[in-house]
Amino acid sequence: MANKNMKHKLNIPGAWFCTDPDDDNGEGCIACNVCYTGAPDFFKEDEDGNAYVVKQPLTPAEIELCQEQLEACPVASIGKDG
Repeated sequence: MANKNMKHKLNIPGAWFCTDPDDDNGEGCIACNVCYTGAPDFFKEDEDGNAYVVKQPLTPAEIELCQEQLEACPVASIGKDG
């Protein structure tokens, strides 16, 4: 489960987030590129390749797409708080 206390600083406000790569719980982004290649309208990479949320999903189809990325994340660094 993504640590909501270690959100990446570039996430836009909203329920969906990616964790900072320095998350001490071992759930920090490892720059695997799964989410930002699978849903590039919602996830982007910073200069180090770590993911952050650039757009919050609104429609059922958008939410489903982001949920797929959450489930595919190998280190559980994608979360939704709400």
